[in-house]
Amino acid sequence: MTGFAIKDVLAIIPARGGSKGVPRKNIRNLGGLPLIAWTIAAAKGAACIGRIIVSTDDREIATIAKKYGAEVPVMRPSELAQDDTSDLPVCQHILEHLRAEGHAPDIVAWLRPTAPLRQPTDIDGAVRILLETGADSVRSVSASKTHPYWMKTMEAGHLRSFVPDKNDRTHPNRQSLPEVFALNGAVDIVRAEFVLNRHTLWGDRVGAYIMPSQHSVDIDTLEDFAIAEALLRHTGRI
Repeated sequence: MTGFAIKDVLAIIPARGGSKGVPRKNIRNLGGLPLIAWTIAAAKGAACIGRIIVSTDDREIATIAKKYGAEVPVMRPSELAQDDTSDLPVCQHILEHLRAEGHAPDIVAWLRPTAPLRQPTDIDGAVRILLETGADSVRSVSASKTHPYWMKTMEAGHLRSFVPDKNDRTHPNRQSLPEVFALNGAVDIVRAEFVLNRHTLWGDRVGAYIMPSQHSVDIDTLEDFAIAEALLRHTGRI
């Protein structure tokens, strides 16, 4: 990456076999390719990435990942592939395995396969922010379409402001609303030392990489697949 001395940025793509919403989601077809292939391609295209590893408990996913250019140096144990498994132990599992082999990356790009529309420039841009600012981590966000000041909760069958004393009466037009962002799950850049030594993915100083909405589709349902495919067609990528 021009202007930076990148020692070693490792891409880790977490892709377990189970999926409640859409069965076999991570290898379901999207625009003629398995879903995970889009993330592998983005990592391959990023200037900062030196190695791409898929963390999976599923042999078929492992085979497909290797076909499209990723490594699967170790299978993920089943206890780290449950519905309630958090990202931290999965990331630690890969980094500890690599450390035992003598590979100690400085920076990890955590790239979920459910964000197939991210671009290589999004990965490079997030790493650049980490290096320029000295942040502990950088997480990708996009502008929130629904503002929390205008959101409601229900109490005894009646609408109440989600944010106390902030609502569509105190802020009647969009121009009066403060800018807010939502995590989009596309690119998380973390320092390996925080994962291994401090047992956290994010640290205290979390930088933001702002992504355009057209790169920020998060695949969770069949409708999301349809939206992603429509955007890929609209942008000429398929």
